[in-house]
Amino acid sequence: RDLKEPPPGRSCSWRFRVEAGTRVAFEDGACGAQAFLEGRDFGDFVVWRPDGVPAYHLACVVDDALMGITEVVRGQDLLRSTARQILLFRALGWREPCWYHCPLVTDEHGHRLAKRHDALSLRTLRERGTVAAALRCGWTEG
Repeated sequence: RDLKEPPPGRSCSWRFRVEAGTRVAFEDGACGAQAFLEGRDFGDFVVWRPDGVPAYHLACVVDDALMGITEVVRGQDLLRSTARQILLFRALGWREPCWYHCPLVTDEHGHRLAKRHDALSLRTLRERGTVAAALRCGWTEG
């Protein structure tokens, strides 16, 4: 955690240090009041990868800030990530967007639809004539 230089011949990742006990609270448009605590919910996190590429949280924050994004709508599976991103917005002196974490689209067993599991995409469902209202009501093919 306190290493100043990488070992010879090795690259390293850069982490954002979170002070012990830091609490991040925010209001989510869908999920209501949220609070995450360092040590329980998250800790120091990578902002720059060893391959020289910005990590997910830093990339999201920089993109959102530079594009003037004021509202972020994404799945509930990313709710916990919001605390880290809020810390980055604050550290960089940028205004945080409003957050809205919507429920995931799931199959009949409650598992999220994901490309990596060969789930039908929303585009495919739309091309087959499935209407959005049917998805919201829980309708599935077959």
